[in-house]
Amino acid sequence: VQLAESGGGLVQPGGSLRLSCVVSGFTLEDYVLGWFRQVPGKEREGVLCAAADDEITYYQDSVKGRFTVFRDNTKNTAYLQMNSLKTEDTAVYYCVTDYKADCPQRATPFHFEIWGQGAQVTVSS
Repeated sequence: VQLAESGGGLVQPGGSLRLSCVVSGFTLEDYVLGWFRQVPGKEREGVLCAAADDEITYYQDSVKGRFTVFRDNTKNTAYLQMNSLKTEDTAVYYCVTDYKADCPQRATPFHFEIWGQGAQVTVSS
């Protein structure tokens, strides 16, 4: 199983960015898909998670109303849509999954077994 993120880059505050996570060796629609992020010098933090039934669990109140996740099961791909970006959203973003259908109520890296390589998102003017 492999996850490959793409779509990161530099965006101005208030802008939007969409990250893609292509999944191989795994039928994504049957399992959870989450996103973590990490800033240098800090621990990875869970951002949000979509269950197999597409119910979304937010782990950061700061992204509610701005970030969302959705899948294209025909492409076995998930997306993180980020709107109204802020400088504090700057981080490396990781898509994650695991062999379960429901998202954990609390997100730690230990809750997800399979990780992508990460995509840098920089929000700056």
